[in-house]
Amino acid sequence: MFWRLLADATVAIHLAFVLFVIFGGFLAWRWRWMVYLHVPALLWGAWIEFVGGICPLTPLENRLRLRAGESGYEGGFIEHYIEPLIYPAGLTRETQWVLLALLLAINALAYGRLLARARRRRSG
Repeated sequence: MFWRLLADATVAIHLAFVLFVIFGGFLAWRWRWMVYLHVPALLWGAWIEFVGGICPLTPLENRLRLRAGESGYEGGFIEHYIEPLIYPAGLTRETQWVLLALLLAINALAYGRLLARARRRRSG
């Protein structure tokens, strides 16, 4: 039971991190210091998608599930938990490129607005 709870907590943390990577730039609209936390997380998330890698939280979750007597899974967190919500087929390299493009577009919007607001404040 303990190992399963740790595995489930790892999933929750992983999901929170993924959501922070995607939408954390919008938090900087309210709290400017959030940029210092979000940009490294964004770079990490973009790098993982770019190289087709797997976040270290995925193998950790699998190890915890095995210790709990459950089976782990192959592939990454997005492929196992997120993609089935969006795409019925398996994760492909092309899908990862699309996810990367969406990630960059969302954050370009967030930081573009943040920079525009900062320029307006400086100029007037």
